Amino acid sequence: QRNHRHYMGEEIESLCLKEIQNFEQQVDTGLKHIRTRKNQLLHESISELQKKGKAIQEQNTTLTKRIKEKEKDKTIPQSSHWEQYVDRDTTFLMPPPHPPLGDYNQVGGGRGDGRSNELDLSLQP
Repeated sequence: QRNHRHYMGEEIESLCLKEIQNFEQQVDTGLKHIRTRKNQLLHESISELQKKGKAIQEQNTTLTKRIKEKEKDKTIPQSSHWEQYVDRDTTFLMPPPHPPLGDYNQVGGGRGDGRSNELDLSLQP
């Protein structure tokens, strides 16, 4: 316990110069070992994180390629599907048909010129 107190900086008044120098050397050596171990752990941690970062970057690259391929696959079938649809059903682009022209007898009156908007739909002998 006495040495522990010395390490804590307590009860060092009773130590002579040689004992204090020896104690200081022991503390320095211990501190070097502690710093070496700390640096080793930090380097291992950094190395592990770099490996994980590289793996994540590779995964990101792979996923980006997959997304681009899927987008490419989506656009090609859609355009060909659209072309098939347009080729198959172009009637929606045609104007509506005109009413058939026929021989209609118009009933007089209405416009003053002898013509009317009414049609005579009665059958004639």
